[in-house]
Amino acid sequence: MCGITGWVSYDRNLVSERATVDAMTETMSCRGPDDAGIWAEGPAALGHRRLAIIDLPGGRQPMTVETPEGSVAMVYSGETYNYTELRRELTGRGHRFTTDSDTEVVLHAYLEWGAALAERLNGMYAFAIWDSRTKQLVMVRDRMGIKPFYYAETADGVLFGSEPKAILANPLARREVTLDGLRELFAFVKTPGHAVWEGMREVEPGTVVTVDASGIRTHVYWTLETRAHTDSKDETIAHVRELMDDIVRRQLVSDVPRCTLLSGGLDSSAMTALAANQLREGPGETVRSFAVDFVGQAENFVADELRGTPDTPFVHDVARASATDHQDIVLSSDDLADPEVRSRVIRARDIPAGLGDMDASLYLLFKAIRQHSTVALSGESADEVFGGYKHFFDEDARKGQTFPWLVQFAQTLGEDDNVLNGSVSRALDLPGYTRDSYATATSGIRRLEGESDFEYRMRVICYLHLTRFVRILLDRKDRASMAVGLEVRVPFCDHRLVEYVYNTPWSLKSFDGREKSLLREATADVLPRSVYDRVKSPYPSTQDPKYHTALQENVKDLLAKPSHQVFDLVSRDWLEGAVKVETPQITQASRRGLERVLDLALWMDMYAPTLTLS
Repeated sequence: MCGITGWVSYDRNLVSERATVDAMTETMSCRGPDDAGIWAEGPAALGHRRLAIIDLPGGRQPMTVETPEGSVAMVYSGETYNYTELRRELTGRGHRFTTDSDTEVVLHAYLEWGAALAERLNGMYAFAIWDSRTKQLVMVRDRMGIKPFYYAETADGVLFGSEPKAILANPLARREVTLDGLRELFAFVKTPGHAVWEGMREVEPGTVVTVDASGIRTHVYWTLETRAHTDSKDETIAHVRELMDDIVRRQLVSDVPRCTLLSGGLDSSAMTALAANQLREGPGETVRSFAVDFVGQAENFVADELRGTPDTPFVHDVARASATDHQDIVLSSDDLADPEVRSRVIRARDIPAGLGDMDASLYLLFKAIRQHSTVALSGESADEVFGGYKHFFDEDARKGQTFPWLVQFAQTLGEDDNVLNGSVSRALDLPGYTRDSYATATSGIRRLEGESDFEYRMRVICYLHLTRFVRILLDRKDRASMAVGLEVRVPFCDHRLVEYVYNTPWSLKSFDGREKSLLREATADVLPRSVYDRVKSPYPSTQDPKYHTALQENVKDLLAKPSHQVFDLVSRDWLEGAVKVETPQITQASRRGLERVLDLALWMDMYAPTLTLS
């Protein structure tokens, strides 16, 4: 896991631009605290920050191969889980390796198959290859979009990086956000390729982007395709388990300490139990597990529409059953509301995401884990793959012609459209943007011959989660973890599992009338009964009134700066009213509004964006 960046400029020699490339690379230091490297030749310069995971002494980057026709250089971020098989195949084809790293395997795979190497990789990755033989830059991103990757076209080439901040460190980059960028910030629809910043784009998941002197071209090497499912229920359950065993085994490979993220839900519990069994039966190791908790949460927990039970009792059941070396990371309201923590989260995300204490607690959890482990396995994405959210079963969400998670948010969190200035709200027209985005997102889904209306509707809902919603959560987890130099792996995003379960009919996904039926039965033998029977509970959020009070105090400090740029977007009247509300009367919508405004203000202070509101 690492941070990558680079610059291709066909009208200049970038060897003389070392200072700028250094500045771009330095923005990735949190992603790669172990090493740094720069490579430049003619019109291309590559920068790399390394988090050493496999082959600690041998995986330095940028990595190059000299051929009779010229050099080929690569910067690579992520992990390729099938690199040992690829290495054997390439060795049989005459390639010789000088390291044990997956990076060198990927580079030689390019030499053998060109950009078609992407179709052979199993993993999470974002990498760029400069081929001096063709004067081309080839950028590749993994199928699910686990690893972030951005680029910005220039007059004579391109800038790229793992995160926008790397691109923004180049004087050629624009720090402008238009209405479309703001729409993407507020709408919660995750338009593929959209990067918020004007002139910047994401390398889309499952895509190869090629740059040469004539311009930029894209090639999609993987999409979520509709296929017939012919396996029986028992065969489907057995195959899910077979895949999970193989995926977890591959993703446990590491030359540094590893652990699991354990929430006490079905996803993380199943993954932790499988990892514990494999480590115990293989190298005879004990898996380490970590969970987040809040001061007084278990004792003072109050069930609501989203969360019916606290996590901690279930976490401890799994830790006992799987004999993990477990630790709870207990956070206080002071921790969560600390402006410095909010600042670090915004810096990690590059955007004001507005998820408040859930972003802060994730960052603090990862920071604490990093003191013990460098790699963590997460249960992230199982809800999207297997159908775990309540809105998969909600009739309004099933029938609504919009993104189903937006229906749930409106039902459980409430809506408050008064945070934004009236003129800004009208200019954004978020309902219209959401409608257009939904129409685009659903336009390419193929229906199986003979598929019922209900099964097709559930296919659409699953497709939206796997191509839109999951990318929001994957980006959040990657940024929070890499901000502290922790690599988080996501077994449920293995493309083989995603493809197989996506094409399993909803009647099989929910054969017992519950969420994630297939995963539950596939891992029933390793789960405590309490977890097997537990109803889905989302990522935890603090209920401590002290957190609400701290938010209001922070907003009062902001109100004392009437000329702040944030008031170009948000309603000062709404904000003044929100800070006067007594804590017991603060609604979820108001709390989210306060968090959103604080995030926006910090983002503006850090990035000084030029807002184009027309």
